[in-house]
Amino acid sequence: MRALPWILAGILIHPTGLVAAHLSLAEAEALALIHDRRAAAFEAGARARHEQAVAAAQLPDPTLKLGVGNLPVESFDRSDTPMSQLQVGIQQRFPPGRTLALAGQRQERLAAGMSARAEARRREVLRELRQTFLEVYYQSRAARILDETYRLFEDLVDITRAYYGAGRKNQQDVLRAGVELSLLDDRRERVRTRLETARAELARLVGPEAAQRPLAEDFPEQPALSVPSVMHQALDRHPQLQQVNREIEAGRLEVDAARERYKPGWSLDVTYGERNGREADGSGRSDLLSAMVMVDLPLFTDKRQDRALAARQYEVTAVELERDELRRELRQQLETALAERERLQARLARYRERLLPEAGQHAEASLKAYQSGVSDFTALMRARLIQLDARLTALRLRTDLAQTAARLRYLVGEES
Repeated sequence: MRALPWILAGILIHPTGLVAAHLSLAEAEALALIHDRRAAAFEAGARARHEQAVAAAQLPDPTLKLGVGNLPVESFDRSDTPMSQLQVGIQQRFPPGRTLALAGQRQERLAAGMSARAEARRREVLRELRQTFLEVYYQSRAARILDETYRLFEDLVDITRAYYGAGRKNQQDVLRAGVELSLLDDRRERVRTRLETARAELARLVGPEAAQRPLAEDFPEQPALSVPSVMHQALDRHPQLQQVNREIEAGRLEVDAARERYKPGWSLDVTYGERNGREADGSGRSDLLSAMVMVDLPLFTDKRQDRALAARQYEVTAVELERDELRRELRQQLETALAERERLQARLARYRERLLPEAGQHAEASLKAYQSGVSDFTALMRARLIQLDARLTALRLRTDLAQTAARLRYLVGEES
């Protein structure tokens, strides 16, 4: 029996237990990052680019030459002619200018761009997870509020029927109470449908087991954000912009490499020839060593180097224009989110300070007036529905405000 508390505690915290532990926002964020495979794929791509950077900066593999030179076709005997020889040689090509170093640097920039793309993907996952988690929280709490109101309406229907039996109310109040109860029940069903839809989306992000766990009771608050001026500065460090910046840097290195191709490349050829037979004086024939340098002649550049350089320059210009458009779109998203946050904060403050207390007082006063026979059932129902709508709207505003904060954190980063 002493082990029973520990067994119960294990059931509470174990994912397959009878009562699953509450799912917090922080845990959901960690699960979403683990389940996502795109960021890991981008990181693998970055590592691949790092490896390519080393390979791209190396000289081409040398060429080994093996052959027979000046062999007489009548006898195929190397000793018949003094120039017949077995040849072995090495040929090495050297690309023009600094093209190899620039190729390695370009791959490093592309690797940095892939890492930035992975960071952008992680931000997207966290934004989507936070908004989905908040939606699940809202729908589950809305369902709870509607359930509470439904039970209250059931009590009001019973009271109305009792009053009707005692002759204090008419049949119209009883019928109206039944209609309102049915409408409220339909509203509960719609919220349950939206809750299941939100949970299905959450399951896609964190897995089906975690998505079915109850959420933590406290509202999933997020860290406070900095002032707008700081957020505007942080926007320039957005990983999508960083990715495009690295692509521009890689493109500029391509432009430099295209300029280097105006310079000649060259090759070095060293060949050793082994001869057989003897000279006329009886001495053995000496072996031969040949060395040769071959140089490219980039004389006709108008159809090749000029065109290649122009193409690389146009490519850089195109990516720069895309970056400017991306920066404009991100800035517009930031301005929109900041404006929405300001409006939501004002509306939520109005509901907390005035509308919610007044709606509650109005509902209580309407119930007392109905019980005293001063007002009719229609006024009572209207007051209760106003209170219900005020509670749901306040919760919706708080959720929308937190979802807007999630969008802002996606734009300006976690530390802003």
